[in-house]
Amino acid sequence: MLETSHPVAFLPSVDLERSERFFQGVLKLPLLQRSTFASVFAIGGGTLRVTKVDELRAQPFTVFGWLVTDLRATVQELRSRGTAFLRYEGMDQDDNGVWRTPSGDLVAWFHDPDMNVLSLTRLSRQ
Repeated sequence: MLETSHPVAFLPSVDLERSERFFQGVLKLPLLQRSTFASVFAIGGGTLRVTKVDELRAQPFTVFGWLVTDLRATVQELRSRGTAFLRYEGMDQDDNGVWRTPSGDLVAWFHDPDMNVLSLTRLSRQ
C-alpha cells in the first residue's frame, strides 16, 4: 500500500522566507504552497514540507537527501549557486567534498540555511 504512495518529507526552519529563497532559488525546487506555517516544494514524485519552528537544534547527521544521476555535475551546479559542501575529518573526500563509499557510491553533503545536513548520492549501480 505505502510503497506506491507519494512521500512527504519534513525539514524544520526558523525562517521560512530564508529557507524558501534557498530551496526555490538555489536548489530550484518548485514551490507548490506557502503559508505562515510551511513552504511546500515538489520533489521527485513527492513533496518537501519546510515547516516553521520557533527554535531548532540542527543534527550532526544527514536528515534529507537526493539520489542523483550525475553527482559531480550536480555538485558543480550547486557550487556555482553559492552552496558550500561539507568536509568530514577522517573521510577521504576529493577536492569537491565527494566521498566514495566502500561499495562505490558517491556522496556529498551540504547545509540548508538552518544547518540541516542534506546529501546527494549517486549509486554505483546506476
